[in-house]
Amino acid sequence: MTAAASRIDAPAAFADSAATRVDAPLRIAGEDAIGWDDSCDVLVAGFGAAGASAAIEAARAGARVVAADRFGGGGASAKSGGVVYAGGGTRFQKAAGYEDTPEAMYEYLSKEVGDAVTSTTLRTFCDHSVGLLEWLEQNGVEFDSSLPPRKTSYPPDGCYLYFSGNETVKEYAGAHRPAPRGHRVKGAGLSGALLYRALRQSALRAGVRLLTQSTVRRLVVDEAGGGVLGAEVWQFDPGSAAATRHRRFSRWAEGSYYAAPGLSDSLRRRVLQVELEEAHPCRVRARGGVVLSTGGFIFNREMVSQHAPAYLKNFRLGTSGCDGSGIRLGQSVGGDAAHLERITAWRFINPPLAWARGMIVDVRGQRFCNEEVYGAKLGYEMCEHHGGKAWLVIDSTIRHDAMREAMFGGLWGFQRVPALVLMLAGAKRAPTIEMLAGKIGSDRATLLQSWTIYNQAAASADDPYGKSADLLQAIAAPPFYALNISADLRVFPCPALTLGGLRVDESTGAVRKRDGDPITGLYAAGRAAVGIASNHYVSGLALADCIWSGRRAGGSAASAAVTRDKAAASG
Repeated sequence: MTAAASRIDAPAAFADSAATRVDAPLRIAGEDAIGWDDSCDVLVAGFGAAGASAAIEAARAGARVVAADRFGGGGASAKSGGVVYAGGGTRFQKAAGYEDTPEAMYEYLSKEVGDAVTSTTLRTFCDHSVGLLEWLEQNGVEFDSSLPPRKTSYPPDGCYLYFSGNETVKEYAGAHRPAPRGHRVKGAGLSGALLYRALRQSALRAGVRLLTQSTVRRLVVDEAGGGVLGAEVWQFDPGSAAATRHRRFSRWAEGSYYAAPGLSDSLRRRVLQVELEEAHPCRVRARGGVVLSTGGFIFNREMVSQHAPAYLKNFRLGTSGCDGSGIRLGQSVGGDAAHLERITAWRFINPPLAWARGMIVDVRGQRFCNEEVYGAKLGYEMCEHHGGKAWLVIDSTIRHDAMREAMFGGLWGFQRVPALVLMLAGAKRAPTIEMLAGKIGSDRATLLQSWTIYNQAAASADDPYGKSADLLQAIAAPPFYALNISADLRVFPCPALTLGGLRVDESTGAVRKRDGDPITGLYAAGRAAVGIASNHYVSGLALADCIWSGRRAGGSAASAAVTRDKAAASG
């Protein structure tokens, strides 16, 4: 891509914040009304798992594909655990001794997905799940059938298939036997980077032209028909000092976020400043369409404040690219967004598994959930309905077992360290439950009642919240401990990410207007779009949706380019 001959003055920003810059669309009277600096069949904005999948699908359909990423590519997908939710009878499920069917997968997911997509779309997703995993394997992604010895939030190295949601929880039981569907990419450590690396290499082999440090900042629209003709991609001069500063500030912002979030946010503002002052626009004609796959908006504080203020104190899960730019680009040309209030917050208390035998209460001392539920379910209940505050009540027996598991159970550092810190340095301790209530500021009568009912449930093996009998254990051995598991803890982060996005045609991925009509030439995928994972989160479901919706959008845009060619030839 070549830079424009002269700098184009940007119009007033459609959505300007410390996170990103999106400008009002450039409306022109037909595609020949301006000079284009570059052209392609499909332009992909954002190059994580969704963008790479879209680019691969479009390129293999014969389209000329350009992919632009604000940073170096990968996004949140590359920083993830690399878990893909897949089922219906994958070869890894069969090798592990589990029978699964698309019907069983649909039965469970319908309880998690709700009305985020239609039942027809969810069934199609489940019917094609085996094929999706096979497609990933064909693109160099490896999986395995080895299972962890016990339920966990993320399996240790050497284990790559696990129950990654609420499949074994009583309230989610159905007519089919539960099956593990969390397929973790095979490799050491958090394996999202391996997933992205394989997809990136496959895209480049397919002929995709990847532009890094390149931001799609506004769309170019046909004034008469309203269709998207292309976009302005803002870039730095090759080898410039500005490009170096942008890369350096971006790297520092990502690297400092956990230890110094304030410094990280300051560096993000520097990144945006460099973009606004030093980048130059190139107008790219996209004959088949533009695919928006820029991720969610958890790092856009203005959008989170507007749509989901209850989650502002949570640890932001993602990267600087999760800035909401794709959603706002779609909205700038009339695209409709939905489920923007849907946020997933992760409060995992297993491992250590012993913690799941404890009792979770809110600030009043009232128990409010089954402690064995998947961490995103617990996090949602805590943040959405209990102000993000909760305590885990355990006794000396549970604490002893949890300490042993944390120290000698082969846990990941991000599982072991918070557990030990909470038990050794942050726990409230008392010889009686009434005195413990005073330590945590809860109502004594309420906490005592919750504790009494819980112990009665343990004795009868019949829990009103449906907790499994093997995890129901009386909390009866003093001293008693209360561990603060609230959302705003720095030592025990409760990560959050956004789930809503642009409404799309569920058969093509085309962005829809408020009246339901599709916008010609504009598609969305991944967390920039409403999809399978836009209601409740299950580990691996967002990545699976990124890949599935990315392929759908890329294939549709490529088909649109072919249709345009045929029309031009016949005309």
